[in-house]
Amino acid sequence: MKLTRRTILATVAALPLMAQAAMADGLISIIVNDPSNPYWFTEGEVAKATAEELGYDANVAAHKGDTNTESNLVDTAITNQAKAIILDPANADGSVGAVKKAVEAGIPVFIVNAEINQSGLAKAQLVSNNAQGAALGAMAWVEAIGGEGSYVELFGAPSDNNAQTRSNGFETVLTQYPDLEKQAQEVANWDRTQGYSKMQSMLQANPDIKGVISGNDEMALGAIAALKEAGKLEGMVVGGFDGSPDAVDAVKAGELTYTVLQPVAIFAEEAVRQADHFITNGELMVAEEKQLFDCMLIDESNVDNYTAAFTLDQSS
Repeated sequence: MKLTRRTILATVAALPLMAQAAMADGLISIIVNDPSNPYWFTEGEVAKATAEELGYDANVAAHKGDTNTESNLVDTAITNQAKAIILDPANADGSVGAVKKAVEAGIPVFIVNAEINQSGLAKAQLVSNNAQGAALGAMAWVEAIGGEGSYVELFGAPSDNNAQTRSNGFETVLTQYPDLEKQAQEVANWDRTQGYSKMQSMLQANPDIKGVISGNDEMALGAIAALKEAGKLEGMVVGGFDGSPDAVDAVKAGELTYTVLQPVAIFAEEAVRQADHFITNGELMVAEEKQLFDCMLIDESNVDNYTAAFTLDQSS
């Protein structure tokens, strides 16, 4: 699916929790996690631009991982008589109630990026193929490190199923190499600052590691900062996941070995188009509730094909 979006800025100040209520007869409410992270910012902006292109009013709000805030934002969407909600859920289990509330109010919900642990509620769940992406990244990581040495892992938010799926994907590949030894694993909740501090502590306890594999780019970038500060970055293999603009810059600089691009710009657009189809026709555009979108590897060989935030040109 070809995107026609203008290039989205990589970093922005966090959006307010609620945009001004738009015309209730044509509103699509978009609820993301935390738009101070360029991944979630892109998700919200692409969804909003697509909704507006299709003739809807649209607003973007952020729950920042808090289920109470998420519930309040769903209440606002219900009050504003939204035609549909595009939701990146705060918690695989904890967001089920908010989705149920919307559905009971007659508002279709289209989930993006992170799953909820109940099927049959959302009209669709559009997510990256995290298992495929994790295996793709892990294989590149093994090749870069030479199949041997000690390493550490940075794990995402435990409330997000994606964190465990990616970690399992790494494990499936890396355990096939008996000369690789994982020395530590720390939870850093998708956050750059936490990635920095957890990397500091792991490095202190394991000064001879050769690599770091990370569940997302923000944690990997935090780890790079800690490794730089300790004078340990040279020769270190660091792998990321998301395909953020900052991560791509780090690949270009030779600091990040690779990042796995999540096609967030594609599935955020697709979710809105599916919502529009349902609103217009009263039927699903795609029969399957859970829809997986394959990830792509970005490394020094193709980094120049990164044309916009979370967009890789594969035409050449």
